Amino acid sequence: MHIKIPSDRIGALIGPDGETKNMLEERCGIALDVDSESGSVTVDPQGDALAAMKAMEFVKAVGRGFSPERALPLLEDEMLMLDLLDLSKLVATKNDMARVKGRIIGKDGKTRELMEELSGSRISVYGKTVAIIGQPEQIRVVRAAIEMLLDGAPHGNVYSFLEKKHREMAIAELEGKPDVL
Repeated sequence: MHIKIPSDRIGALIGPDGETKNMLEERCGIALDVDSESGSVTVDPQGDALAAMKAMEFVKAVGRGFSPERALPLLEDEMLMLDLLDLSKLVATKNDMARVKGRIIGKDGKTRELMEELSGSRISVYGKTVAIIGQPEQIRVVRAAIEMLLDGAPHGNVYSFLEKKHREMAIAELEGKPDVL
């Protein structure tokens, strides 16, 4: 299995003295080959194919701007997924990209933080992508909120939507229902 990540994310993937790379190899039973010049990462499964797939998700998450610590739950919880939203398909110019990313992040990161807090997910805005780590229903809520922002909805409306979905997810969790959307 092969993936390419931005060269400025290689250091985060390897970690100080190779700690992150070693942890990933031990925990997932894989061999990780990282070409620091090209950003090419090869995951060689040594046993469990599912663990190797989880390792790939972890590598993608780090490559999309998550710190290894914030990406670690992907290895620990089999219900968590990584979802990528490519903003370059939605905007035409660099100015549009900056505006869209600014709307998603919000002033001092408030919007991103609120989306994380109310959905229970983790979000990284990096390069031309938004990466989301969460359970399927959490990802659906965040994607809907981001789409509202991209369509020009006022932040207050998006916050109200997120609060409503947060309440619905809390009630569904109490009642043991898996999905609210």
